[in-house]
Amino acid sequence: MNHDALLAEMRTLRDRVVGVTDTVVAAVDGLLIAADTEDAIDPNGLAALAAASLGLARRIAAAALRGPLRRTVTCSSGGYTAVYAVGETAILVVVGDEGMNVPQLHVEARSAVERIGAILLAPEPGPGAVPAPESAYDPQGVLG
Repeated sequence: MNHDALLAEMRTLRDRVVGVTDTVVAAVDGLLIAADTEDAIDPNGLAALAAASLGLARRIAAAALRGPLRRTVTCSSGGYTAVYAVGETAILVVVGDEGMNVPQLHVEARSAVERIGAILLAPEPGPGAVPAPESAYDPQGVLG
Protein backbone atom coordinates (compact mmCIF):
# COMPACT_ATOMS: atom_id res chain seq x y z
CA MET A 1 0.00 0.00 0.00
CA ASN A 2 1.24 3.45 -0.90
CA HIS A 3 0.53 5.60 2.17
CA ASP A 4 1.24 8.88 0.31
CA ALA A 5 -1.23 7.98 -2.45
CA LEU A 6 -3.84 7.11 0.17
CA LEU A 7 -3.42 10.45 1.95
CA ALA A 8 -3.56 12.27 -1.39
CA GLU A 9 -6.86 10.56 -2.23
CA MET A 10 -8.28 11.49 1.16
CA ARG A 11 -7.23 15.13 0.70
CA THR A 12 -8.70 15.18 -2.80
CA LEU A 13 -12.08 14.13 -1.43
CA ARG A 14 -11.87 16.87 1.21
CA ASP A 15 -10.99 19.43 -1.46
CA ARG A 16 -13.77 18.35 -3.84
CA VAL A 17 -16.66 18.41 -1.36
CA VAL A 18 -17.70 21.60 0.38
CA GLY A 19 -17.68 21.25 4.15
CA VAL A 20 -15.52 18.14 4.51
CA THR A 21 -13.08 18.76 7.35
CA ASP A 22 -11.53 15.39 8.18
CA THR A 23 -11.08 11.91 6.72
CA VAL A 24 -9.99 8.58 8.16
CA VAL A 25 -9.36 5.19 6.57
CA ALA A 26 -9.45 2.19 8.88
CA ALA A 27 -9.70 -1.57 8.77
CA VAL A 28 -13.17 -2.99 9.48
CA ASP A 29 -11.88 -4.10 12.88
CA GLY A 30 -11.32 -0.42 13.75
CA LEU A 31 -7.54 -0.24 13.42
CA LEU A 32 -6.42 3.07 11.94
CA ILE A 33 -4.76 2.92 8.51
CA ALA A 34 -4.49 6.64 7.68
CA ALA A 35 -5.89 9.91 8.98
CA ASP A 36 -6.18 13.46 7.70
CA THR A 37 -7.76 15.06 10.77
CA GLU A 38 -7.54 18.19 12.84
CA ASP A 39 -5.91 18.05 16.26
CA ALA A 40 -9.21 17.99 18.19
CA ILE A 41 -10.22 14.63 16.68
CA ASP A 42 -8.75 11.37 17.98
CA PRO A 43 -8.35 9.39 14.74
CA ASN A 44 -7.86 6.06 16.55
CA GLY A 45 -11.05 6.47 18.56
CA LEU A 46 -12.98 7.68 15.51
CA ALA A 47 -11.76 4.69 13.48
CA ALA A 48 -12.83 2.22 16.16
CA LEU A 49 -16.27 3.76 16.66
CA ALA A 50 -16.92 4.12 12.93
CA ALA A 51 -16.03 0.47 12.34
CA ALA A 52 -18.44 -0.57 15.09
CA SER A 53 -21.19 1.65 13.65
CA LEU A 54 -20.70 0.25 10.16
CA GLY A 55 -20.91 -3.30 11.49
CA LEU A 56 -24.15 -2.50 13.29
CA ALA A 57 -25.56 -0.70 10.25
CA ARG A 58 -24.77 -3.73 8.06
CA ARG A 59 -26.76 -5.93 10.45
CA ILE A 60 -29.68 -3.49 10.42
CA ALA A 61 -29.66 -3.41 6.61
CA ALA A 62 -29.63 -7.21 6.48
CA ALA A 63 -32.50 -7.48 8.99
CA ALA A 64 -34.53 -4.96 6.99
CA LEU A 65 -34.02 -7.02 3.80
CA ARG A 66 -33.18 -3.94 1.69
CA GLY A 67 -29.92 -5.11 0.16
CA PRO A 68 -26.30 -4.46 1.01
CA LEU A 69 -25.39 -1.39 3.02
CA ARG A 70 -23.99 1.51 0.98
CA ARG A 71 -23.19 4.01 3.73
CA THR A 72 -24.23 5.33 7.08
CA VAL A 73 -24.53 9.03 7.92
CA THR A 74 -24.80 10.58 11.36
CA CYS A 75 -26.24 14.07 11.55
CA SER A 76 -25.16 16.04 14.63
CA SER A 77 -25.87 19.58 15.77
CA GLY A 78 -22.47 20.68 14.41
CA GLY A 79 -22.24 18.64 11.23
CA TYR A 80 -22.08 15.16 9.76
CA THR A 81 -20.09 11.95 9.90
CA ALA A 82 -20.39 9.50 7.01
CA VAL A 83 -18.98 5.98 6.96
CA TYR A 84 -18.48 4.10 3.69
CA ALA A 85 -17.46 0.48 3.24
CA VAL A 86 -14.28 0.04 1.21
CA GLY A 87 -14.81 -3.51 0.05
CA GLU A 88 -15.08 -6.00 2.89
CA THR A 89 -11.88 -5.04 4.69
CA ALA A 90 -11.79 -1.26 5.21
CA ILE A 91 -13.87 1.84 5.84
CA LEU A 92 -13.71 5.49 4.85
CA VAL A 93 -14.88 7.96 7.49
CA VAL A 94 -15.71 11.50 6.40
CA VAL A 95 -16.40 14.27 8.90
CA GLY A 96 -17.95 17.54 7.82
CA ASP A 97 -19.28 20.77 9.24
CA GLU A 98 -22.88 21.99 9.10
CA GLY A 99 -22.36 23.24 5.55
CA MET A 100 -21.15 19.93 4.14
CA ASN A 101 -22.77 19.14 0.81
CA VAL A 102 -23.97 15.62 1.69
CA PRO A 103 -25.44 14.76 -1.74
CA GLN A 104 -22.18 15.80 -3.43
CA LEU A 105 -20.25 13.76 -0.87
CA HIS A 106 -22.20 10.64 -1.80
CA VAL A 107 -21.40 11.17 -5.49
CA GLU A 108 -17.71 11.87 -4.92
CA ALA A 109 -17.32 9.10 -2.34
CA ARG A 110 -18.32 6.38 -4.82
CA SER A 111 -15.24 6.88 -6.95
CA ALA A 112 -13.03 7.74 -3.96
CA VAL A 113 -13.95 4.43 -2.32
CA GLU A 114 -12.95 2.56 -5.49
CA ARG A 115 -9.62 4.37 -5.71
CA ILE A 116 -8.92 3.90 -2.00
CA GLY A 117 -9.71 0.21 -2.33
CA ALA A 118 -7.24 -0.09 -5.20
CA ILE A 119 -4.56 1.74 -3.20
CA LEU A 120 -5.09 -0.53 -0.20
CA LEU A 121 -4.75 -3.65 -2.36
CA ALA A 122 -1.71 -2.50 -4.33
CA PRO A 123 1.63 -3.79 -3.06
CA GLU A 124 4.11 -1.12 -2.07
CA PRO A 125 7.15 -1.09 -4.34
CA GLY A 126 10.23 -2.55 -2.68
CA PRO A 127 13.51 -0.69 -2.25
CA GLY A 128 15.15 0.11 -5.55
CA ALA A 129 11.98 -0.57 -7.53
CA VAL A 130 11.71 1.46 -10.70
CA PRO A 131 8.22 2.80 -11.48
CA ALA A 132 6.76 2.13 -14.90
CA PRO A 133 7.14 5.02 -17.34
CA GLU A 134 4.13 7.33 -17.62
CA SER A 135 3.53 6.18 -21.19
CA ALA A 136 3.02 2.63 -19.92
CA TYR A 137 0.00 3.67 -17.83
CA ASP A 138 -3.04 2.52 -19.75
CA PRO A 139 -6.17 2.47 -17.54
CA GLN A 140 -8.53 1.68 -20.44
CA GLY A 141 -6.39 -1.14 -21.81
CA VAL A 142 -6.09 0.57 -25.18
CA LEU A 143 -2.39 -0.14 -25.65
CA GLY A 144 -2.35 -3.82 -24.90
